[in-house]
Amino acid sequence: MNKTAIGWATFAFIGLNLLVSSHAVASPSDGACELRVNDTSAKLVECIQSQALWHHLKAFQWIADQNPGPGGHGNRNTGTSGYKASVDYVAGLMRGAGYRVTIQPYKWADFSVTGVPAFDAAGQTYRISQDWFVARLSGSGILTALAQPTGGAGAAAVRDSNTGCSRSDFAGFVPGHIALLQRGSCAYDTEVANAEATGAAAVIIYNSKGAPGEAGRGERRDGGAFEAQLVSPANIPVVGVVSYAVGEGLSRRFSAGNAPAVHLDIRTRHRSDIDYNLIVDSPLGDPHHVVVVDAHLDSIYGAGMLDNASGSTTILEIALEMARTRTRNQLRYIWFGGEELGLLGSRTYTKTLTTKELRRIVFDIDVDVTATPNFAILVADPAHAHNVKRFPPDVVKDSRVGNRDFAEYFSSVGVESRNANFGNDGTDSNSFSLVGVPNSGILTQQDCCKHPWEVSLWGGFLGNFEGKIPGFNGGCVDRPHRWCDNLSNNDRFVLEFVSRAVAYVTLKLANDASLRH
Repeated sequence: MNKTAIGWATFAFIGLNLLVSSHAVASPSDGACELRVNDTSAKLVECIQSQALWHHLKAFQWIADQNPGPGGHGNRNTGTSGYKASVDYVAGLMRGAGYRVTIQPYKWADFSVTGVPAFDAAGQTYRISQDWFVARLSGSGILTALAQPTGGAGAAAVRDSNTGCSRSDFAGFVPGHIALLQRGSCAYDTEVANAEATGAAAVIIYNSKGAPGEAGRGERRDGGAFEAQLVSPANIPVVGVVSYAVGEGLSRRFSAGNAPAVHLDIRTRHRSDIDYNLIVDSPLGDPHHVVVVDAHLDSIYGAGMLDNASGSTTILEIALEMARTRTRNQLRYIWFGGEELGLLGSRTYTKTLTTKELRRIVFDIDVDVTATPNFAILVADPAHAHNVKRFPPDVVKDSRVGNRDFAEYFSSVGVESRNANFGNDGTDSNSFSLVGVPNSGILTQQDCCKHPWEVSLWGGFLGNFEGKIPGFNGGCVDRPHRWCDNLSNNDRFVLEFVSRAVAYVTLKLANDASLRH
């Protein structure tokens, strides 16, 4: 038996022990759980059960199937009837459980690509959706120009300051050239805005070199291509993100004195529409000390059952089981929209809070993907974020209590966890970090690729976290035209034990008297 198979067998043994211990004494029914006060960790955790969780997941799948997109596939993307039906489903359950429900509308920018976009460089034609993507909210343009990395001339300079996150990175940049930028620690919008201000005719953003743990949700860990999500419409064409190999190849040609000529044909349309956040407040607990528990409700490229009907299901079931539980701090559950398009819902929510309202929020727990079949256990830690330097003081320090609570629970059931970065701009927890709210969260991973050290910790297989397992085709979640992030892309057992961890941390922080903002 090889090491991978041994790892998987080890996890199966751990899982069996967890299941046996959790059912050694008959658990109460879901109905009985919702009618009682679950005011201890033991009582709450035993009420988080796979049958009820799976019922909600099936409901989200049904909603997606009843609201197909243009290609006939189930759809819960932002701006679709499937997303609005998902909001209505959760809102109805929350009202029935006695919560105060607010639906927050906000404007968002929609985007579509017309025609067949083209990207040719140095005599090679690159394939759209495989080698490269048009960045969301890219501008339009048909042009041929030289591609120039930032950081000045010379290989060392290109390596050290090639992200465009600072205006100084563009020293020596020739207006009219195409800016070649590596994915950096700042927002994509910052890179593009700096390039526009310097006179770039277009932008090509390429991935950083794949490394264990480097990328988070929605980003390729293997250095491959994926779609960059701009928040504000760009005025120039933006290619992003191309693979590390493509970007470095073009950069090396420039450094060798052979600046590559690039031809781009990108035509886009922009429009505005309305999206929704669902905000649910418990009538119990101190409203001057609020613990937010959030998940994003929108999908990307279809039904979005793993990403993120799974996380939405987790906090929905926790809210139902805690509806009668009085806590020291008030609990606020939020299902955000537009996360997949650049944290639109959470950015709107945090930026429209008054100073008084913001000071009342003492912690945020972000729940993004909780049922990955070939899973990892990653705890969101602001200290690991790419843009940590942009966070107000004390965010990292004050977030440690949530990280410790997650580690405490997983340790108690014999499962490893690791603190991690959740991507270039993070998930919705990043919006809270930027306004000074301490936070933590959970992610069981997606896409590709699971590394040997992760297999040694959690078992499973090298390669895809979800989708085809074992396999290396990138999974289902962030793949346009694959349409396979459906119910079958979730694991019932992983969903239950990770949801129990979230429930444990939620109750702990809801009663933590030390939380102050």
